Amino acid sequence: MRPCVIAGYGAYLPGRTVSFGDQVRHRVEPGVSQLDMLEAAAREALDAAGIGADQVDCIIGAVAAGVQPLPCTAALLQERLDPRGETAAFDVNSTCTSFITALDVASRYIADGEYGTVLIVSGDVGTRFLNPAQTESAELFSDAAAAVVLTASEDPERGVIASLQQTWASYAHATEVRGGLSGVPPQAYSEATATDYLFDMDGKAALMGMVRVLPRFFRRFFDKAGIEIGDLDLVVPHQASRALGLAMRRVGIPAGLFVDDVDRLGNMVSASVPYVLVEQLRAGRIGAGDTVLLCGTAAGMTANALAIRL
Repeated sequence: MRPCVIAGYGAYLPGRTVSFGDQVRHRVEPGVSQLDMLEAAAREALDAAGIGADQVDCIIGAVAAGVQPLPCTAALLQERLDPRGETAAFDVNSTCTSFITALDVASRYIADGEYGTVLIVSGDVGTRFLNPAQTESAELFSDAAAAVVLTASEDPERGVIASLQQTWASYAHATEVRGGLSGVPPQAYSEATATDYLFDMDGKAALMGMVRVLPRFFRRFFDKAGIEIGDLDLVVPHQASRALGLAMRRVGIPAGLFVDDVDRLGNMVSASVPYVLVEQLRAGRIGAGDTVLLCGTAAGMTANALAIRL
């Protein structure tokens, strides 16, 4: 157990929506930036925790596609929250599961006594990377942001129980954006290379890979954690696609134990897990003492799982 508690949380969901049949997707409003969304979620989380940005020891930006290549998104957010701040600020990126990775990293810093208060912020404007010619992905993604303030816990029974992250190299190119950095730099942009700068997904390959690897991954996770599915009060998975129910059945998690809001929210990329977590906390579905599993798959192909006792 790594003792820590979520002392505050916040979220931002654009009010502008589009529908694809019975699927609702949220689109960032004109004039609103990714950094605007992250700042709104962060300020709500700080207010809920009853602290100012100057009382944070570390800011972790947990986003799939940041504001700009340099500096990191966390540093740009720090500039807004605390313009004269000197706290640590850095990004982690495991694409759609970046929040889980950041929570894992933050809990270790707190357990080691390095930091006492960590602000984790996730959120993407994935819709600005979509290729309209790829209907499957163009109708899947939503924009959103979420944030939590993680602090040390005086109760040794509250905190991160266990975590596991694994990546399968054979699926590295199933989902990707190739352009924009050193692989396909900005100077290489042309009409012929334009799609390299947009999201590209082989949905069938990603789904088949997920179905193949997840059962073994989750067996390894539960063995490591020393808990069973029956010990969980709620599972908050990444809202990857309408195949979410299939993925949960493959690992033995029954309906009613996990949140499936894909139809209402879509795939929110890095905000997906923390946004749904915030909603469940706000609704009172989970609270202090409950054991929650955060999990999901991401580009890479990566699987991520973390169990926390709130």
